[in-house]
Amino acid sequence: MGWISGTAVYFILWWLVLFMVLPFGVRRHEEHGQGHDAGAPHRPMMLVKIIATTGIAFALWLIVFFVDKYGLISISPN
Repeated sequence: MGWISGTAVYFILWWLVLFMVLPFGVRRHEEHGQGHDAGAPHRPMMLVKIIATTGIAFALWLIVFFVDKYGLISISPN
């Protein structure tokens, strides 16, 4: 895996993990005032979620990297 494909795989994994992590710890805002969405989270904790997403995506990327490097899964028709 070259650095371009490795970066592309990490980018895709990062976005997939972000959308999986976003719902964790979401609590609805109890007060429904003017201009507030009833489904908006009270404290979204985005920095924590971005840090967790980065770590999880890196761990998954390492798995993909080692699978590719050592040829554990082959998709070629050879």
